[in-house]
Amino acid sequence: MTKTISPTTHDLLCLSHLRWKFVFQRPQHLMSRFAKQRRVFFVEEPVYSEDHVAQIESVVCPLSGVTVVTPRLSEAWRGNAHQIIAPMLGQFLREQNVTTPITWFYTPMALDLLPATVSPAAVIYDCMDELSGFRGAHSQISEYERRLMKAANLVFTGGVSLYEAKRSLHPRVHSFPSGVDIAHFAHARKQQEEPADQRTIAGPRIGYAGVVDERLDLDLLRQVAQRRPSWQFIMIGPVVKIDPDTLPRTANIHWLGMKEYLDLPRYFSGWDLGMMPFAMNDATRFISPTKTPEYLAAGLPVVSTPIRDVVCPYGEFGLAHIAKNAEEFVTEAENAMTFGMSLKWRERADEFLRTMSWDATWKSMNKLIEDALESRDSTAVPAMVKQVGEAARV
Repeated sequence: MTKTISPTTHDLLCLSHLRWKFVFQRPQHLMSRFAKQRRVFFVEEPVYSEDHVAQIESVVCPLSGVTVVTPRLSEAWRGNAHQIIAPMLGQFLREQNVTTPITWFYTPMALDLLPATVSPAAVIYDCMDELSGFRGAHSQISEYERRLMKAANLVFTGGVSLYEAKRSLHPRVHSFPSGVDIAHFAHARKQQEEPADQRTIAGPRIGYAGVVDERLDLDLLRQVAQRRPSWQFIMIGPVVKIDPDTLPRTANIHWLGMKEYLDLPRYFSGWDLGMMPFAMNDATRFISPTKTPEYLAAGLPVVSTPIRDVVCPYGEFGLAHIAKNAEEFVTEAENAMTFGMSLKWRERADEFLRTMSWDATWKSMNKLIEDALESRDSTAVPAMVKQVGEAARV
């Protein structure tokens, strides 16, 4: 069935540092929902090659209707990509008759990519992570964020910790912690056909699903695996920004690689515990892991290091076990697997999760955006964004 979009409905232009076909997370959940009522253009970071090409490729995601836009450039443009992407993107948007979109930023560095011909109806900054704390962060990212904050109508944050860090920087900051597709992960509570690469792994199985990068405490994982050689640790997700040779390679740690979002319940159904062995560093200071509610929706008990947005509220509500070191991790994992899946525990977890669906998050965000569109000065926002973009490109 073809969806009907009103001609008065603003398109949404999303500028992201993450790829659409990367781990299915916050951007994909939200943009898929926005695409039900408006055209959504999701602009990825550029793809580089040795070919002397410069072009914009686009493809409509068949499941969501989101148009995924990928700049393709020669390696020679790396470091100055914005100088060629911005005009190419502007031409593409003109061809698509995109003139006054809601402009949604996931990274302040995308200010460089905003075409001068775009006049945003509203500017949204969805700050899902503190990118300045990540390995390889741009040296000027904090300055770019200051400029983006100046232009934004609304700022959303990916958790309470980020909200507390950003609320003094803008008059309209709203906290939207990680949501969950409850129905999707609830399939894990029923008998599922075992995926081939997990089928022969013995139990008990303790699993992690997410990006494998500097945010994981690999030494902690190694120590826990060594303390309990009979436990099997299943690691799902792409290895990013770290040397794969640094991954602990013990007989009971199984690196299964990246999996499709649709297949995750099949893996989770065979686990006894969901774990989050995050390091305590600058990259994890403000994270609000999506895996916490996903594990709970799958009916799994959870053990995590003391990430602030996991301790409060999940740890305080008795929905996650918190461990500071390998010894505590083993103890809490044993307790969780022994006592963590009672009917009373699941009922308490389900009651908490009802407030956290991605549908509810999207509806709340959409209402704030509609209110902002109704109340804004129709000339101030585009002028401000153009000034900010031009300043960023200097």
